[in-house]
Amino acid sequence: MTRASTGLAVLTGATLLLAGCSDSGDSPARLTVSGAYIPQPVSADMAAGFLTISNSGSSADELTSVTSDEGEVTMHETDGGAMEEVSRLTVPAHGRLVFRSGANHLMFDKLKQAPKQGQTVTVELHFATSDPVVVKMPVKSATYVPKTGH
Repeated sequence: MTRASTGLAVLTGATLLLAGCSDSGDSPARLTVSGAYIPQPVSADMAAGFLTISNSGSSADELTSVTSDEGEVTMHETDGGAMEEVSRLTVPAHGRLVFRSGANHLMFDKLKQAPKQGQTVTVELHFATSDPVVVKMPVKSATYVPKTGH
């Protein structure tokens, strides 16, 4: 075997080895949460919550429920000014699910106590395929507007 053919054989073997290890392109959802907060509510037993769920994976997932020891939590969409409770919201592959004022948001109902500015409310996000994610949501002033716009 010549030096050139030996080099070609090594190169071919390395290429096949790398091809066997390559990602098929379908990675599971990889979820992170940012910008979570609750504006201090006006009502003693009801509040809204906002956050962003980012997915860096190549597979979508769905947020199926949100739970908290502080009270009941439901997910809502706002479309054309009408608010509607939903049971699932998609977190797109390589995308974000944004909860912001006037759009998707969390509603806290039957709260054990009114959240006050400076406190945190812990929620657990449940997904169709990903593991649950625990999020500590700081309570901000009623007029708080995040720099991220949500």
